[in-house]
Amino acid sequence: MTDMAYRTASVDGHNVFYREAGPADAPTLLLLHGFPSASHMFRDLIPLLADRFHLVAPDLPGFGRSDMPSRDNFEYTFERITDVIDGLTETLGLDRFALYVFDYGAPVGFRIAARHPERITAIISQNGNAYEEGLSEGWAPVQAYWKEPSPSHRDGIRMFVKPETTVWQYTHGVPDETRVSPDGWGLDNHYLARPGAEEIQLDLFLDYASNVELYPRFHEYFRTSKPRLLAVWGENDPFFLPAGAEAFKRDLPDAEVRFLPTGHFALETHAAEIATAIRGFLAP
Repeated sequence: MTDMAYRTASVDGHNVFYREAGPADAPTLLLLHGFPSASHMFRDLIPLLADRFHLVAPDLPGFGRSDMPSRDNFEYTFERITDVIDGLTETLGLDRFALYVFDYGAPVGFRIAARHPERITAIISQNGNAYEEGLSEGWAPVQAYWKEPSPSHRDGIRMFVKPETTVWQYTHGVPDETRVSPDGWGLDNHYLARPGAEEIQLDLFLDYASNVELYPRFHEYFRTSKPRLLAVWGENDPFFLPAGAEAFKRDLPDAEVRFLPTGHFALETHAAEIATAIRGFLAP
């Protein structure tokens, strides 16, 4: 049994929920979730790594059990979310750590890495994109919203926050859907149904353009700091294409790239395989 702790820390006046497991003196791995999930997406992975690593998995502001301040009191941008998670690492005294980034966790994690390259020991990117060729046609309605943030384009992407879309994100590209537990998408839809959550998520879809604008800065960080990087990718992801995983090798020729026969939420079906890859990759 894994000795898991469920904690909350105050960062800039906001409560940030996080899961913590593993020896405090072991190498730290910071796990950053994506849309529309929270730290519960790591529920299967953490027990497979807790014997060797100190694992910290926060819920981003506005997600899961972390505070969801009103849009009047909090600017829902990836830069602001990064400020809070960066502050959490300092509050917890995490001065050296590896990153596991997925989906939204990637632009947050890459921002932290670019700010503090000396703190990052390695990066595991699981369907965490940093290259334009990794963006599929599924982004087309969101990209239209970036170009013209009109009410009609905003309404045009509301389908992304509907319950049936969440389920589809979990099951698309999975050879055997019976392996996908309803726990993950059930919790995600619970949090998405909270008053105000939909508009917050639409704000973040609009601000995702800022992540694409920062891709050159992330690439420069890769080239100059040369972090060890493992890209482990659900190859049937409808949003982030395998080309996005392969592209890491352009700036990090020694990057390891592995593909899994599954979809976006690869941990739902391949947690054991991903844990094995991480253990080998981060071996001393």
